[in-house]
Amino acid sequence: MRIALDAMGGDYGPAVVVPAASAALGRHPDLELVLVGLEDAIRESLADHGLEAEERITVRAASQVVSSEDDVSQALRSKRDSSIHVGATLVKEGEVDGFVSAGNTGALMAIPRLILKTLPGIDRPAIATFLPTRDSRVLMLDLGANVDCNSDHLFQFAVMGEVASRAVYGVEDPSIGLLNIGEENIKGNDVVKVAGQLLRESDMNYVGNVEGRDIFSGKADVVVADGFVGNVALKTSEGTAELLAHFLRQAFSASWSSKLAAFLARKVLKDFKRRADHREYNGAMLLGLNGIVVKSHGSADSYAFSRAIEVAASEARNNVNRRITHEIQQMLEVAE
Repeated sequence: MRIALDAMGGDYGPAVVVPAASAALGRHPDLELVLVGLEDAIRESLADHGLEAEERITVRAASQVVSSEDDVSQALRSKRDSSIHVGATLVKEGEVDGFVSAGNTGALMAIPRLILKTLPGIDRPAIATFLPTRDSRVLMLDLGANVDCNSDHLFQFAVMGEVASRAVYGVEDPSIGLLNIGEENIKGNDVVKVAGQLLRESDMNYVGNVEGRDIFSGKADVVVADGFVGNVALKTSEGTAELLAHFLRQAFSASWSSKLAAFLARKVLKDFKRRADHREYNGAMLLGLNGIVVKSHGSADSYAFSRAIEVAASEARNNVNRRITHEIQQMLEVAE
């Protein structure tokens, strides 16, 4: 299993990517990693962490970097030797099984799409990630790749989400929910209503519309939305989690008695922090591309980035793209 890493992406570049690579290699003996970016910077970081380029870690030079401020069109036109461009090309040429980057989201959507194209039967790739629920986890897509979608796009997102849920986490018959402003079929705009009809007529385990409060309840294993709604829902949930954490810190530091309560409840609080730790769920899949690409959060630390590496490796091991293509082709044959 060979995964390429954008060593220059994100807020910290090699300072995070190199220790994340070391951690991932330690947990997965079958894994090999290719660090892509400015060669001198990568090798210097490897030396700082007591590592050397060896059989399981190789360095692939890229002379340019796409920054977070770069315009996407500029990155496409004038940065053909960027770490994102080189990483996506390695996937296309079959030198690696996947590519992970914490870089510019717009460029990471545009450049691999230009190089890799989309899978047969898929019009647009979608950003998908797993999020915690009360008892398990939910796969949500699209989280920002496609602001405007039609009903066919939402249906394709559902197919990709179902396959990814089965392949990556072994959910036997994933339930599909369509994010809407109400549970009734008459609710929502025309795009969502038609998408619901398409899902009801399919063989998928469609449980109907789900509201925002249902995302984390476990009502559906896969929640489908257009990129605008999905991104707003995700960022709102992140803000809510940060607010609750802030309230907890305030409550447990308000007085000596609350500090004592915090000390007595430290095991409970530690477990709460572990279950709510967003780093565990880092690594958004760009489903629908003809190759595996995973987006890490730009501010990810080494542990979070190592989780994104594992997402890419899991996609590759479980042949997610081949299974999506097979599922789409089967549905097209039935429709014909």
